[in-house]
Amino acid sequence: MAAKIKKISAREILDCRGLPTIESMVQLSDGIVASASCPSGTSVGTYEAVELRDHDAKHFLGKGVLKAIENINTIIAPKLTGMDPQKQPDIDKLLIELDGTQNKGHLGANATLAVSMAVCRAAAASALLPLFLHIRQFIKRENLPAKIPTPIFNIINGGLHAGGNLDFQEFIIVPASSISYVNAIQMAVAIYFSLADVLKQNGYATLVGNEGGFGPNLTKNSEAFELITRAVTNANYRIGYDVFLGLDAAANSFHKNNAYTIKESPKGLSGDEIIKVYDELNKIYNILYLEDPLSEDDWDTWVKLAKVVSPKTLLIGDDLTVTNPYRLQMAIDKQAISGIIIKPNQIGTVIEALAVIEVAREANLKIIISHRSGETNDDFIADFAVAASADYVKFGAPARGERVAKYNRLLAIENQLKSI
Repeated sequence: MAAKIKKISAREILDCRGLPTIESMVQLSDGIVASASCPSGTSVGTYEAVELRDHDAKHFLGKGVLKAIENINTIIAPKLTGMDPQKQPDIDKLLIELDGTQNKGHLGANATLAVSMAVCRAAAASALLPLFLHIRQFIKRENLPAKIPTPIFNIINGGLHAGGNLDFQEFIIVPASSISYVNAIQMAVAIYFSLADVLKQNGYATLVGNEGGFGPNLTKNSEAFELITRAVTNANYRIGYDVFLGLDAAANSFHKNNAYTIKESPKGLSGDEIIKVYDELNKIYNILYLEDPLSEDDWDTWVKLAKVVSPKTLLIGDDLTVTNPYRLQMAIDKQAISGIIIKPNQIGTVIEALAVIEVAREANLKIIISHRSGETNDDFIADFAVAASADYVKFGAPARGERVAKYNRLLAIENQLKSI
């Protein structure tokens, strides 16, 4: 007899920033117990699904999630009890119906996703399947290979992730896709420690930001690329061959009053002017990966940039598309991007995130599965990325426990795939 959902509960735990988030627990009738915790963003797009917070100043400075937990315990749990956990589409459909809004504003995406992931994990354990193989059952394309995506490492943090030391939020290294995952990890670690040495030699602090990358106070944004270039060379790797450079500008954070304000310019820049900034950076550093270079509503400039940027550069939407099918379709129709960030908590359930991936894949976009700056040690996202046959994963620097948990899970999956 198939196991049924016997009990669902939730509690408040802390994420890596010391802020509350939700951990949901699911117990099945066969004795299986599984849990999952929902991450949280620092740089949050306007069109993301709602992360429900209490706004009670006396409880975690207003950041508590007790209302969302109450929604799990009193609204979600009674409705899901007795359901078959193997039927993830039915579970997530009911979660969507119980919420009843387009943006999860009633129950909270943090509530629905925590439950969705916990049920998924419990079902996998009950079926004696690795989580990534269980999730693959809900993907329409059976011919997609289960593979380890190429990891993207954020090794210098800026913007909202490091106290505003730099305008751009993430300076990234991307190992060549031909390099095995384990060798990509070794390379990233070597470059990361090489960068620490370069920073020390130049009198910069080696304190880290939210995502484990270093957060030096630099006089200009481009200096971060100069330091990384030196670190790569010192680690005996070659830019453009072994590893490539990338940037997540998170432009929402420096776009005010219809202008882009960065260190390099004493006055706000127009859309055309900020395009020139990226074009110059690209000419010098051959940027492979460019994420959120413009604000989330500056569609005209996105379209212009897509025509200007090198065909070799991936133009990635995150705040622009927020794992939302409507925003994604707009980006596809306008030919504004060549890749998309997928963050399940931006949409609120496992199946909805997979559906967005399918639309993006139909449009031949690169798929990048991403963590959030407010992470826990939950490694669900690693299995999700492998199941979805993503092109890249973006889990931060090769440092800090909540980032390393995901990279280590991919190492374990890599070993599992060898035996399948």
